[in-house]
Amino acid sequence: MTSATDQRNVGVGHSHGGATVKGFVQKACSPDRPLNDSLEGELQAFLTNEDQLHTYDDLTKVNPVTPTTVLKCLQARYSVKVFYTNAGCTLVALNPFQPIPDLYSLDVMKEYHCAPQPQESKPHIFIVAEEAYRNVQGQVEPVNQSLVVSGESGAGKTWTSRCLMKYYATVAASSSVVKSQGTVERIEKRVLDSNPIMEAFGNACTLRNNNSSRFGKYIQLQLDRCQMLVGASVQTYLLEKTRVACQLANERNFHIFYQMMKGATDEQKKEWMMPHGQHFAWLPNVDKTVEEDCFQETVEAMVHLGINTERQRQIFRILAGILQLGNVNFCSSADESHLCNLEEQSKESMQRAAELLLVSAEELQSCLTVRMLKAGKQSVLKPCSQAECSVRRDCLAKTIYAQLFEWLVTFINNSICADQSTWCNFIGVLDVYGFECFQINNLEQLCINYANEKLQQHFVAHYLRAQQEEYVSEGLEWSFVKYQDNQSCLDLLEGSPISVFSLLNEESRLNRASDAQTFRIRLEKDLCDNANISWDKFSKEPHFTVAHYAGKVNYQIQGMVEKNKDPVPPELIGLLQKADNPLLQQIFADKESDNSPTKGLSKVTVVSKFKNSLESLMKILHNTTPHYTRCIKPNPDCKPLTFKKEEVIMQLEACGIVETIHISAAGFPIRISFKSFIQRYGLIRSKYSRLNSGTPSVDAEADSVDASQEVEELLRMVLQNQTFEKQSSLVHCGRTKVFLTQLMLDLLEDQRGKILSQCAFSIQCCWLRYQRHRRHVRQQSATLIQAAVRSWLVRKQVKRWNKAASVIQSTWRKWTALLKSLAEAELDDAKDMVEEEEIPPLNPVIRERGSVQLSSIPEPVTVRGWPMGLALASAPSITVSLTATGFQKMMSVMASLNLPSRKGEYKVETNQYTQGVASIRAQPKGSVKLHCQRSPLLYADRKPGKKTEVTGFNEILLEKTL
Repeated sequence: MTSATDQRNVGVGHSHGGATVKGFVQKACSPDRPLNDSLEGELQAFLTNEDQLHTYDDLTKVNPVTPTTVLKCLQARYSVKVFYTNAGCTLVALNPFQPIPDLYSLDVMKEYHCAPQPQESKPHIFIVAEEAYRNVQGQVEPVNQSLVVSGESGAGKTWTSRCLMKYYATVAASSSVVKSQGTVERIEKRVLDSNPIMEAFGNACTLRNNNSSRFGKYIQLQLDRCQMLVGASVQTYLLEKTRVACQLANERNFHIFYQMMKGATDEQKKEWMMPHGQHFAWLPNVDKTVEEDCFQETVEAMVHLGINTERQRQIFRILAGILQLGNVNFCSSADESHLCNLEEQSKESMQRAAELLLVSAEELQSCLTVRMLKAGKQSVLKPCSQAECSVRRDCLAKTIYAQLFEWLVTFINNSICADQSTWCNFIGVLDVYGFECFQINNLEQLCINYANEKLQQHFVAHYLRAQQEEYVSEGLEWSFVKYQDNQSCLDLLEGSPISVFSLLNEESRLNRASDAQTFRIRLEKDLCDNANISWDKFSKEPHFTVAHYAGKVNYQIQGMVEKNKDPVPPELIGLLQKADNPLLQQIFADKESDNSPTKGLSKVTVVSKFKNSLESLMKILHNTTPHYTRCIKPNPDCKPLTFKKEEVIMQLEACGIVETIHISAAGFPIRISFKSFIQRYGLIRSKYSRLNSGTPSVDAEADSVDASQEVEELLRMVLQNQTFEKQSSLVHCGRTKVFLTQLMLDLLEDQRGKILSQCAFSIQCCWLRYQRHRRHVRQQSATLIQAAVRSWLVRKQVKRWNKAASVIQSTWRKWTALLKSLAEAELDDAKDMVEEEEIPPLNPVIRERGSVQLSSIPEPVTVRGWPMGLALASAPSITVSLTATGFQKMMSVMASLNLPSRKGEYKVETNQYTQGVASIRAQPKGSVKLHCQRSPLLYADRKPGKKTEVTGFNEILLEKTL
């Protein structure tokens, strides 16, 4: 298994022209070429061949690398429904905004998982996943992997993260043993079921995306020593809880509220006090339907994760209570010393909210309209203004929802997380908010863009600065390729001792009302030396502008300090802790509820909390091997297969794709260790040196010098017949690795492919020859077997015939002996009869049907019971005319052919006179004609029964003819 750093990674510099390595292979300096007429000519020549633009799987092969060429290639690939493209060390994913059949099927997963070299396949998100998985299998340091999915809202980050989780769950399940299959499927189901719940409670429909994640998450998929999925854990970052009480125009609240409205039964709505047709102020655009409005799927996921029916009932009652709070409005009081009263139509909503949250309605109204101040050791109650009452109402709803979301995340982790002793490695999937820039930007956008700045800095540090250290350690002399470093922007936001965050936290901790104009003046005074911040002095609204790596963003100062404080009145916490709802008691049990304004949830500012969680995330990323996927939104309207150049080019510049491609294409983007290089390309050296034996394996530590010489000899053989102007700029040999350009790699692969083709041709020839010889031998063997079988069958048949003939002859001899004895007995008895006995008159029917006309006798002679075989036997000397039908015919046939086979069972009677036969000893004279409707031979196999009444046989005639 080759190292992750042995594959296509980014180089950051060019070697100086005078650097000679081992006497032959060296890296010459490639000075940056300005954008002149020559470059414009190359650009036009490249764009002219538009039919081939979609074939560029890797944008580092584009020449020249400009925003125009990169944009054209992506557009050409998007038009032919190719949505993944490599950009050096990153993967660019374009959102098709429609389902693509068989793009993420199980067969595709198995294809990439079983591929010997996934990098050689077409770009796909599964290749990134498989590379990370094989790094864990190969225990390549650092073993733990992180997949960072970035992009703006609507670019497809959530879908990509979902595909990655499904891929790993499938791969882990397919590689598991039989006895653990049920466990793996159970864990896989739970891990995948965490997505619908978190998307229902954390995603919302915005102007840019119907399923926009309003929180960041990092999912760790836990693997055991056999790389089998045994558990997972979820870490979340900065839920946009302000959306609960405030939604922009044409946007919606979190999905879960709409799922309850559209998917719940009438009985459930009755329990939640949500009658049909009721309007909720915090549920705008309720008529808009999106794919995520699937209440039943969320409930089923809860069941699979172990949330029972009673706990679900408590959750949905809390959510319904939040919706009722949104319909509570206050009337302004004429005197500040008087309490604000509820509007008439809001009294019912207040009562419903209290019943759903299981708190006292009077206490709930009191907490919203009265605040408690501390003056030393005394507490003072002060009525709130109408605006303050609304703020406290919103604060209560946001606090309940945020704590409920945290409880769900904790419950999911307890359900799917494995014990620390059962897993040893993990693959993390990071799905964060994309860079945001709206007309009005506040603290939420500042934190989101700060997170993107940190991730961009990690990308720069990992793929650029780390390569500098590797080049130095490998002995390369090189100079930096210029790239944008956003460290100055990070210093502006989080630097020490003075930064935007430090000033914002300081302002938030002051026990006074904040003033936007005063805070803007302080920012301008303390941060004026930083070039990344600016102000518009003519603007009416206090604001400041930050130059991010993706562009400038104007931030509104008004309300920023209050959002950073995120104050939660302690009386609200105390009210929720006293609620009869067990779930509310549980999630607020560990919250401080005393009357000190400096404690409770307002103790830590939003910025401090988010910064700490982000620093924890960055530590994880620095200790893992990252894999970056940049999701691109091709059009702002989410239309299927629609490519807007302006929209795409802005995102390419924001995430630094063009710059990444340029750096990856420059220098040596491919780095391979000596051992892996010899294993893959050693056959080229064997071919040129005409060696029959293969190249032996190389120990990189013990035989590094020999390995370097062997690699140089191989490269010399490849380059000696080439006609490149600067062969030394194609490859460089370091101390333990070979650094290659894409052109050199293509040359090596071409040489290797030709040799493999020749070997394959030789193998095919040998195989075909072997197959033909084997077929010929099989044909000969089959012929011999067939001849032997046929001769055996003939011998067997002849033996059966001989045996049958012997049986027939033996039986026939016995039968003839029996007939002879019967005939002799009959003749002996006939001698004693009187010849003068008068012959009885013939019956007319017998005369007509059973008589023989002899030529010498004028009257027909009656033949009763004559065997028909006797007439046939005497055919050579007489011609018999016989007509026999009906019973007489049947009896004649039976008497002539069906002869008894045993002696002593039949009584022999003479029939010379009684049956009308004058004599059976002498043959009749003259011709006798025989007329039969059917041949008597048809009845040759018939035999009479043992109790037949037919007697008398003309044995003499039959015996004489035979």
